[in-house]
Amino acid sequence: MNIVAQFELLSDAAQLAWAGGVCLLFALFASLMEWRRSRGRDLARLERVGWMPWTGLFLLSAMLGAGLLAMALPAMMKG
Repeated sequence: MNIVAQFELLSDAAQLAWAGGVCLLFALFASLMEWRRSRGRDLARLERVGWMPWTGLFLLSAMLGAGLLAMALPAMMKG
């Protein structure tokens, strides 16, 4: 059975929890990339790489992930 079929067979709360976990994992990645970008000593290097709104992506994905986990929590607590 492939991974998509296994995900479809999960309960709604488990699907929300997985999606929230993925969003929080991406938020961690965005936070790491913002930290790495801010550590740069050379602005010319920043211009060469380009601009990415890591802080905004972090905030968006962290809030979305926390909301999804909060919606999944009551059903997961019931069992």
